[in-house]
Amino acid sequence: MPKSSAIAASAAATQAITNALRRADNRVVIAKAPPGAGKTTTMRRVTRSLLDDGLPVVPIVVQTNAQADDLATALAADGIRTGRFVSQGGESEARGRASGVAGLVVDRQLAGLQGCEAIVAPADKWVYCNNPRATAGPPHYELALIDEAYQMRGDNLFRVANLFDRSLAVGDPGQLDPFTIADTRRFEGVLLGPLETAAGTLEMSYPDAPVIELPVSWRLPASAVDLVRQAFYELDFTSATDDDERELHLDRLDLGSPADAAVTTMARTGWAYLELPAAFTTRTDTGMVAAVADATAALFRRNAETRCERNQTGVPLEGARVAVGAAHTDQVAALKREFRQRLAHGGPAQLEHVIVDTANRLQGREFDVTVVWHPLAGRRDATAFHLEAGRLCVLLSRHRHGCIVVGREGMADLLDAHPTESNVFLNLPADCPDGWEANHAVLTHLMRHRIQA
Repeated sequence: MPKSSAIAASAAATQAITNALRRADNRVVIAKAPPGAGKTTTMRRVTRSLLDDGLPVVPIVVQTNAQADDLATALAADGIRTGRFVSQGGESEARGRASGVAGLVVDRQLAGLQGCEAIVAPADKWVYCNNPRATAGPPHYELALIDEAYQMRGDNLFRVANLFDRSLAVGDPGQLDPFTIADTRRFEGVLLGPLETAAGTLEMSYPDAPVIELPVSWRLPASAVDLVRQAFYELDFTSATDDDERELHLDRLDLGSPADAAVTTMARTGWAYLELPAAFTTRTDTGMVAAVADATAALFRRNAETRCERNQTGVPLEGARVAVGAAHTDQVAALKREFRQRLAHGGPAQLEHVIVDTANRLQGREFDVTVVWHPLAGRRDATAFHLEAGRLCVLLSRHRHGCIVVGREGMADLLDAHPTESNVFLNLPADCPDGWEANHAVLTHLMRHRIQA
């Protein structure tokens, strides 16, 4: 898509959101976004429009302290007097982030944020406003913005809903659902249960609420949009760039290893699937650890360089712009050990800065290249955890240029032997997308880019 068309489409969606909010009879407006759709930019523009329309203050509910700090800083940079409502534990870091930022105020009490045009805090901090021992009384606002509403649990929405009359819920419906360590069996099949997402709760409670879809992914390259959209979303969106606008250039020749072949294929097509022989393995499969590390090291050994709409001349691929994603923390720990060992024996220096983490912690982040440990590799069974569409969606939608997936032969047979095991409850909407179907769609696509190790 030409950049001018992408800008116009995004602006039109933002205007549609603003117009819907201007109608007082719309208690809820929902904005659905694909990966990299510019949700923060949308929140900033909507906030400015609401203030220009005369709304005295815009409260904004986010999900983490890091998101709150980022958004508060961005709003202040737009010239909006912004309050960062903090807890005691997050105060020092928030004050450090706010140091030198004009128009940004940090305080643990709402009384200290008087005069601010926007107030930003995580949902848990807004819940604090309803604690009679902590405040003189809960505040009340006409309209609130809820960011990452598909990653907010319904119980947190219930606990802050009395603070505002209307809301805009913005979020990505394809990502991971909110995480909890509680036993969730007692809530299964409960309509509007506490573990439903905030956005899902609002959709079920207000079925006539306007739903606006953000139509452009500014992150995903043209090579990735079709797969991600078809496997994980009911949204219609496109990439902001065309096929020839981004390039991953390799300076050194392919040395003939499977890892080199994977890097070459990914640089040419945007995808590569490095497939190891079939085997049932432990979760910290040493073969997978080595293969993932080989592919990551090959990126830097080949002197990969990125060229895109941001930089036409090209820049060397940095370690911090590469992410390695896995499903489990012990897999992450094994990969980090492997990287440290390779660094100690003369491996590429960039490995020290590569981001290695789980899908849960990579959610919301953006990189130039990702290397993914497929959740089903080496398994005897396909559990609900490993089939979860949101987990695979996060792992496959962090990149701007290309993605290498590492797996083992036999995953298609594993899927066929283990159809989805999720329970189906009457009167509740079915999971969409279905994790089993999403995994099949992804694997079908990856087989077109297969390199056998």
